[in-house]
Amino acid sequence: MEKLLDMREVISRVELAFREHGLGRVQMPAKTYLQFERGDLRAMPAYIKALEAAGVKVVTVHPENPAKGLPTVMATYVLVSPETGEPLAIMDATLLTDMRTGAAGAVASRYLARKDSRVLGLVGAGRQAKTQLMAICEIFSIEKLLVSSRGRRSAVALAELAGRMGIDARVCEPAEACNADIVCTTTPSREPVLRADWVREGVHINAIGADAPGKQELEAGILHRAKVVVDDIEQAAHSGEINVPLSRGEFSLERVHATLGEIVAGNKPGRTSDEEITVFDSTGLGIQDVATAAAAYARATELGAGERLGG
Repeated sequence: MEKLLDMREVISRVELAFREHGLGRVQMPAKTYLQFERGDLRAMPAYIKALEAAGVKVVTVHPENPAKGLPTVMATYVLVSPETGEPLAIMDATLLTDMRTGAAGAVASRYLARKDSRVLGLVGAGRQAKTQLMAICEIFSIEKLLVSSRGRRSAVALAELAGRMGIDARVCEPAEACNADIVCTTTPSREPVLRADWVREGVHINAIGADAPGKQELEAGILHRAKVVVDDIEQAAHSGEINVPLSRGEFSLERVHATLGEIVAGNKPGRTSDEEITVFDSTGLGIQDVATAAAAYARATELGAGERLGG
């Protein structure tokens, strides 16, 4: 999968997926969850007619896994032919998930961050943070990285990676990471990791970590000050950054400005001033997965990669 997925291509595919979503030209049932003691399993089907791509991802999220030497997120994708229903490919989707999530942050930043953004703040320093860095650097000329994490070792490793990319990077506290043009939160937290009084005017925030009921990374006061954009209303209300404030009566769906797809499709505006605060609530959509899986399959077919099973 590392040889098949290119971040620039993934960003292009994910942007197309959001556009089709905004135009109402996709099928994407809500995620189905199985809850375990230490994590969960999710099934995510989707179909994008414009790509003639359909399939389903099975993904597990277990926050304690790094202590066992395993990724927090592990996934498998089954790509099928919409024409015949035959299975075209079964592929590992762990890297795919990381990259399509990074791509979503980049697409959101393209439409919601200030065009002159040069400083990136990362709160959380795991695999998702790495792909946010990779993807956003495809869109913006990032000159400085501020990275904060409970695990200092991972923060130092990410700062060193950024340094090798020619970026001035250093490890800091979460409040200082907010002194950026674009801030990405990629933690599994159930308590806010960003406070409202840390957030300055003009910043764009990609809230990535909240992807299940009860998860929350941003203090509700940030949402009150911001133009809030979600990837999907139903998913965000159930399991996105807005789910906890909604359940507590601290936020209402009427305050959601748009879905990202509506903005990409040109049906609603993105950022309209340099002073406004913008928030992208990313829960992760099946359309991102199927668009990325289709790209990987096309490349694998071209290269003759993988192993053919059956007759």
